Amino acid sequence: MDECMNTNRDHWNGVVSSHVKAPSYDVDGFRAGETTLRPIELEEVGDVSGKSLLHLQCHFGLDTMSWARLGARATGVDFSDEAISTAQSLSSELGLDARFICSNVYDLPDVLDEQFDVVFTSYGVLAWLPDLDRWAQTVAHFVKPGGTFHIAEIHPIESMMEYDADTDELRWEYPYFFQSEALRSECAHTYAAENAAANSPVTYEWCHSLGEIVTSLINAGLTIEYLHEFPFCCYQPFPCMTKDENGWWRLPEKYRDIPLLFSIKARNNLSSILRTSG
Repeated sequence: MDECMNTNRDHWNGVVSSHVKAPSYDVDGFRAGETTLRPIELEEVGDVSGKSLLHLQCHFGLDTMSWARLGARATGVDFSDEAISTAQSLSSELGLDARFICSNVYDLPDVLDEQFDVVFTSYGVLAWLPDLDRWAQTVAHFVKPGGTFHIAEIHPIESMMEYDADTDELRWEYPYFFQSEALRSECAHTYAAENAAANSPVTYEWCHSLGEIVTSLINAGLTIEYLHEFPFCCYQPFPCMTKDENGWWRLPEKYRDIPLLFSIKARNNLSSILRTSG
């Protein structure tokens, strides 16, 4: 597991410079004041003004800094030291109240001794984690009593599919349920910049079902407030998709019932007394 995660860290270190320049990240637009947050998380997380917010797996921090612009005392965490260095530089350049820490999710309780009103993570994070129980325990560890956790993420069903160009059809290609052996991939280019080579092209990912995700959070002591599923995506995983008037990517009508995103909001309902004594 450590070898796989170290390989993944090398990959993410290698793509940061390309992602900063990629049109899909639009760093110049962000510098000009645009937000990278999408309607799902903006509506469901709600007003963060004056709240402490922990953003797990933040990459180079644009979402973290977007929360800071909305008034949060934001902390972003990522295991890529290149990403964190870039985030710190951008935050300093723009004068934003955002802090960044280099750590993988599992080690974070050893390097950060705080709790937060909101713990947040989004879009393409869970596939990089081999152990969801430990992930959920980390999440619960950092949510204040009465605080919330929010995730907006690629639906596991979407992650199972591949597009067949010969038939113009989607096919089931990857497992739905967790496999202890990681799925190894090799891609010469980073997803955010097709003409930019990935310096470390090998990555390892793990499948997690929706049931596993929900159960891990419950087992960690959090109370699920809702689970929402959406028939659209925040990016274009398949060539047959088209963008709607709201900027979401949708599949053709024949695939309209396939979920592509989901969100979960969970709460720490333990009192501070119970948490201290427990």
